[in-house]
Amino acid sequence: MVIPLPFYLTFGALLFVIGVIGVLTRRNVVIVLMSIELILNAVNLTLISFSHYLDDLRGQVFALFVIAVAASEAAVGLALVIALYRGKHTFNLDDVNLLKW
Repeated sequence: MVIPLPFYLTFGALLFVIGVIGVLTRRNVVIVLMSIELILNAVNLTLISFSHYLDDLRGQVFALFVIAVAASEAAVGLALVIALYRGKHTFNLDDVNLLKW
């Protein structure tokens, strides 16, 4: 049984919306980073779905680049979280005022 393309697109859109809601509503740095990863994975699901539907490998290759960007974003984000915790002793984004005068 083959799962149709609209199912994958709906699931990818649902994951994307959950990630955007997580970025906009949560104040914890770790949860915001996980929400960004969820958004990137939703984009990957959509790219691979269209790639399979159109019988073209370009979407899968582009998804590999997105995975590489997500991995580097996770590494840099974790370094920022550690630096933030060492300086402010909190993970809450509301308590961070590094750019204020």
